[in-house]
Amino acid sequence: MTWRTAMQQALYGEGGFYSRGERPAAHFRTSVHASPRYAEALLRLLVQVDEALGRPSRLDLVDIGAGCGGLIAQITEAADPALAARLNPVAVELAPRPPALADRIAWRTEPPETITGLVIANEWLDNIPLDVVEMTGDGPRTVLVDPATGAERLGPAPCAEDLEWLRRWWPLRDPGDRAEVGRPRCAAWASVVRRLAGGLAVAVDYCHTRDTRPPCGSLTGYRDGHAVPPVPDGSCDITAHVALDACAAGGSAAGATATALTTQRRALRALGLTGARPPITLAHRDPRAYVAALRRAGEEAELIDPTGLGGFGWLAQTKHIPLPAPLAN
Repeated sequence: MTWRTAMQQALYGEGGFYSRGERPAAHFRTSVHASPRYAEALLRLLVQVDEALGRPSRLDLVDIGAGCGGLIAQITEAADPALAARLNPVAVELAPRPPALADRIAWRTEPPETITGLVIANEWLDNIPLDVVEMTGDGPRTVLVDPATGAERLGPAPCAEDLEWLRRWWPLRDPGDRAEVGRPRCAAWASVVRRLAGGLAVAVDYCHTRDTRPPCGSLTGYRDGHAVPPVPDGSCDITAHVALDACAAGGSAAGATATALTTQRRALRALGLTGARPPITLAHRDPRAYVAALRRAGEEAELIDPTGLGGFGWLAQTKHIPLPAPLAN
């Protein structure tokens, strides 16, 4: 079958990796699990969106691909009482609702039809199934995969829509070159932006742009904290980096009025995370405060490390408000 079909079945089909309730934290490290400083930074972003919208009576906070709900729970709990009273937190996830999640957080399998506020899609797009194409001497061919073993063979030529996407976003030149056709991800992101009546949508993910596409693709499996061969049998997470520049074009076509493509390092630093070590004099005046500050600095440093989480791409798109200053710079 095609990789797109195999991924859909392996991740979201009956007994699939996510549909049976697997949680990301058990298999790979994300910004959410690295530190609560990530939620703190996003809360600052939410406050700026709220101000730009004129502090509406209901402010939506939508977390798409919410996993165990940790991120939206942290943001909701940290919001000041005045903001929390107007906040409508919605977690979007196919897996079952975690029993410990606060009742006030809605749990849905689809985003709300209309959203006024902030949408966060943290490592969601990389799990949207897509097809793989390989260049041959006779032109591009769709790669087929045996879901039980991961063995591949070449299939038919891609459809016209995929060929057009490849031409624009991931041109293949030499036999053996491979591409992951991100058209379904562009469509998924566009559907999010269409639902945005006003506010900001942010996608955070492993990514590449047209000038930095990996020649052999990036399809990878993860299980128990380790990269494994991407066998689509439901035993592992299967992911591929996201062509965020192509998704940005999809969002613009869906009505986004402003766009920023940046890195997590730049975005989080602009939102106040520096990773700066506390002054050593604090250790003499207040050893406990020094240890706490040192821990905070270490957590921030991990989130903005350009060779790790800080290298993630951020796609930010707004409707009817300007880009928040930390994302506009």
